[in-house]
Amino acid sequence: MSKTILITGCSSGFGKAAAHLFAKRGWNVVATMRHPEAGKELAELPNVLVNRLDVQDHASIVASIAEGIGRFGGIDAIVNNAGFGVYNIFEAVPLEKMREQFDVNVFGPMEVIRAILPHFREKKAGMIVNISSGMGIFGLPTGSPYNASKFALEGFSEAIQYELAAVGVTVKIVEPGAVPATNFPARSAAETGFNSVPADYAAFCKATADLFSSFIKGADEDAVTKVTETIFTAVTDGTDQLRYLPTDDIKPLVTARWEKGETEYMAMMRNTFMPKGI
Repeated sequence: MSKTILITGCSSGFGKAAAHLFAKRGWNVVATMRHPEAGKELAELPNVLVNRLDVQDHASIVASIAEGIGRFGGIDAIVNNAGFGVYNIFEAVPLEKMREQFDVNVFGPMEVIRAILPHFREKKAGMIVNISSGMGIFGLPTGSPYNASKFALEGFSEAIQYELAAVGVTVKIVEPGAVPATNFPARSAAETGFNSVPADYAAFCKATADLFSSFIKGADEDAVTKVTETIFTAVTDGTDQLRYLPTDDIKPLVTARWEKGETEYMAMMRNTFMPKGI
C-alpha cells in the first residue's frame, strides 16, 4: 500500500518540486497551499490531492489533514515547507512584520505538528520534516527576523524529537543554503521593500547587499533538485539523523560554526560581514 505525505507550501519552490518527486516515486501526496488554484498542475496527477492549508489559519490546517486522511486512509509523513523571509536592518522592521515572520515560520509548523500528532500517535508511527535554513545555524546581518525564526524552529525541532520518539514519531530538519531558482528571494525582497531604513545604515546596507549578491552568484545551480532529493532521503532513509545539509554553498560557514571555537568563529564572521571603513 502506498504511503502518504502532506507537504505545506506547494504552490512553488521546494514544496512544488517535492510534491512532484514523491508522487513520481509512488507516494500519495497531499499538496497544500494558501491558494489551491495555483496547484492545477499538481491536481492533474492521480495520486495527488491539492487542498487549502494556510499555516496562519488553524481551521484550514485541521480541515486539510482530515481531507488527506479521508482521501488516502492515513498520513505517514509531513513536510513543513511553507515559509518566507524578512530581511532588513532590525530597527526598520515593524513589530507586526516580526510577528508574522514567527507566525509563518515557527507557529505555523507547530500548529501543523500539533494537528497531526493524534493521528501519528494512533498509528504509533510518523515522520516530521521541518525545512529550516543555514540561517538556522549562523546569524547574518540584515537577517535578524528570519534568523530568529529559523533558530527557534531548530530549537523546537531538536527538543521535540526526544519526546516524540517515545510515541514512534521521528523529527528531522533540512537546512538549505541560497536557492535563487525559487520565488523565496522575490517574496523576501517584496517584504523588505515595505520597510524604510534610517539613513545612518545606508552605507552598511549597500556593502552588505553587494556581499550577499556575490554569495547568491555562488549558489548551487541545481539546488532545488538537491533539496528535494534530500527531503525524500530524510523521509525514507529509516534513520534517526536529525539534520540534513543539502547544498554546498553554506557548508564552510556551517563547518566553522560547529567546529571552530567561539572566539575564532566570531572573528571570522566579523571580518566577513562587518564592512571596513563604515
